[in-house]
Amino acid sequence: MFRVIKVLIISLFLIYSQAEGVRLKEISTFKGVRNNPLLGYGLVVGLNGTGDSSNTEFTIRSIINMLERMGIHIDRDKVSQIKPKNVAAVMVTANLPPFSKIGSRIDVLLSSIGDAKSLQGGTLLLTPLLGVDKQVYALAQGPVLLGGFAASGITGTGIQKNHPTVATIPKGAIVEREVPISINEKKELILHLINPDFTTIEKVKEVINKNLGDAVARSIDSSSLIIAIPESYQSRVPEWIATIEKLEIVPDVVSKVVVNERTGTIVMGEHIRISTVAIAHGGISIQVKEKLSVSQPLPFAPGSRRGSPAVVPPESGSIISPGGSTVVTPETKISAEEEEGSLVLLQGGVSLAELIKALNAIGVTPRDLISILQAIKAAGALQAELEII
Repeated sequence: MFRVIKVLIISLFLIYSQAEGVRLKEISTFKGVRNNPLLGYGLVVGLNGTGDSSNTEFTIRSIINMLERMGIHIDRDKVSQIKPKNVAAVMVTANLPPFSKIGSRIDVLLSSIGDAKSLQGGTLLLTPLLGVDKQVYALAQGPVLLGGFAASGITGTGIQKNHPTVATIPKGAIVEREVPISINEKKELILHLINPDFTTIEKVKEVINKNLGDAVARSIDSSSLIIAIPESYQSRVPEWIATIEKLEIVPDVVSKVVVNERTGTIVMGEHIRISTVAIAHGGISIQVKEKLSVSQPLPFAPGSRRGSPAVVPPESGSIISPGGSTVVTPETKISAEEEEGSLVLLQGGVSLAELIKALNAIGVTPRDLISILQAIKAAGALQAELEII
């Protein structure tokens, strides 16, 4: 009953998913409108003894340089006295969104690069964030948010939640420099699909031309589309982009079966078809049983004297009695059974729902289904891409 319900749910999902479209905003981007990664090196201070150890030389050098810039000089013979257990060196990363203005705030991510045990309770000191051109685009500073914890005892046992050496500072960086992007006064825009596909790009072109005018859009390749901007919109390009982003299409997808052998998870695409193929499902079960039996001698066996003491050799497992020997004998039983195999014939052009229904009918498990799909693909009957992760 459960298998029938599962097949019906998948079938209904496929029926309704075919009619649903997505906005161009979700599947495409405009050329030049993107995030810009930023990177910086900083120090997190105020840790409760969970910072870097004295063996972390770059942390000690960073502390000395910071103090020198603040007018505090440390003699060379005093460097060994610096114990950075309350300080951790971190790499600070962030993404600068397009059209970010000076004074706006962005989120930052901190990752320890030393041997600190936790960043909990720390504060990031002022850290410049650089772009690929080595220019400072933002300044980060503030108390870190860990979202977890780590604690340990003297014996070495402990407990940990999440990852204590990675932290965030929501809105922890202030933008100091803008990335120059100009979209007004342009005569055309270039639209890029996130997942390149010739069929999908043609659908996008048809939808744009149908809603915004003939020959407005023309495709370049499987990923790019050139969209002309009318003269009336060249001074208000953002409005033209918003009009394009609202359009909906049903993107075309590649038929794919994704298999995770470690967890037994199988995810199938929508348009999977298989050629005519016969599937047999069965297995052999081998069972080995072994039990120990005790062989008792007759009470008055010949060759033994009544009342003589028993002698038990230390290297033997037998018990010597006056009437003979008690012997432990193993009895082994081996049986092999072959499950009743089922042979199912699937005609060509079978859909996903029919394939699942047929495989469930012969009682396959997810592990069995992985092997069956691999065998069907090897036979050339699976008309889909099989990806194993």
